[in-house]
Amino acid sequence: MRRRPGFSARLKLTLSYVGFLALAGALLLSVVWVFLLRYVPDNSQGLLGVSPNRYLLLHTFVPAAAVAMLFLLLFGLLGGWILAGRMLAPLTQIADAARTAGNGSLSHRIHMKGRQDEFRELSDAFDSMLDQLESHVAEQQRFAANASHELRTPLAISRTLLDVARKDPTRDRGELIERLHAVNTRAIGLTEALLLLSRGDRGNFTRESVDLSLIAEEAAETLLPLAEQRRITLDVTGGAARAGGSAELLLRMVTNLVQNAIVHNLPTGGTVTVHTETYGDTSVLRVENTGRRLAPELVPTLTEPFQRATERVRTDEHAGVGLGLAIVHSIVRAHDGILDLVPRPAGGLLVTVRLPGTP
Repeated sequence: MRRRPGFSARLKLTLSYVGFLALAGALLLSVVWVFLLRYVPDNSQGLLGVSPNRYLLLHTFVPAAAVAMLFLLLFGLLGGWILAGRMLAPLTQIADAARTAGNGSLSHRIHMKGRQDEFRELSDAFDSMLDQLESHVAEQQRFAANASHELRTPLAISRTLLDVARKDPTRDRGELIERLHAVNTRAIGLTEALLLLSRGDRGNFTRESVDLSLIAEEAAETLLPLAEQRRITLDVTGGAARAGGSAELLLRMVTNLVQNAIVHNLPTGGTVTVHTETYGDTSVLRVENTGRRLAPELVPTLTEPFQRATERVRTDEHAGVGLGLAIVHSIVRAHDGILDLVPRPAGGLLVTVRLPGTP
């Protein structure tokens, strides 16, 4: 937004210092006149050297007072300019850092030294903002690069299959169509997951009271055939746990957690337990599964987009896009909740979601 040019803050402060000094000098002269000079007898017609009088004092005092006032104004201009510059120097540092950040360099930090005051507080807040911006931009760039790579893979496979079909007309069309359908389905699933992840990050949804226990039962019923196919025991326990949020997003969150727990389980004979409960003002959802042992340093990275743990290998029929837990984390964050992932000593993972409860 363009504005008309005006005085700088330094000049305004300087003029305010000078104005204050001029006002103080005028008040001082007024006090001298009110309480001293007007009570001195006016003997301007008599002999000036006989005794002090108002005429003598005015002719000797006023010129000296005028010189003193002029000196005060000049001193105020110089001193005010210097003091204003020293006081506004931190703002200059912050402005330079803001311009640097505006040009695309988010790695610069002010790191203002000195004791804590308003300027240092503003500087620290600006540095903290730059930290968050740099982290967010790096995350978005990494996400965009990974998303481009993931979307390019099914498109490249589709082009390869079409090239083969064009060069070899005798190839079985049924097999080609089936493979194209599978690749297309994967690309559509990835696109829908990206859109859902973006929606969760924005947090622009209507909030209502949702019972997590009912959501857990619905997700378990939907995924029961997959669990039976893999001979996984799926149990839903606990009581009502009401949370405020989007029923659709919370259902996707629980479905992703249960599906991950089923797919990343033992080959046969594993278990998945979904438990809901309420602690005070917090609604808690726990999803626990058996499976391979996970390295503790690997677990925090599982919520990053397109992050796949080497220990958690999916079969081809359920090859994911690496956004399951990223979507869960995004939905939990949009609902002002907390997501905890803890590896089980015997293998598998314990996922705990804590959301603000509602009556």
